[in-house]
Amino acid sequence: MTTDSDSIHPPERLLRLAEVRHRVGLGKTMIYAMIGEGRFPKPYKITAAAARWSEREVDAWIEGLIREH
Repeated sequence: MTTDSDSIHPPERLLRLAEVRHRVGLGKTMIYAMIGEGRFPKPYKITAAAARWSEREVDAWIEGLIREH
């Protein structure tokens, strides 16, 4: 069953690095360097060997870049 709040806030998606790279147009090294500098969203560790990014956080980062220019 869906509610009105479901249509306002779709379920959170977690993105793999390949999808993040595609969306932001940056390589793995640059993404991790920017994370280290506090300039890009940190990934969530879902297992010892797997990390995923919040789609909302990545989208907000992209929107922030657009607003700055």
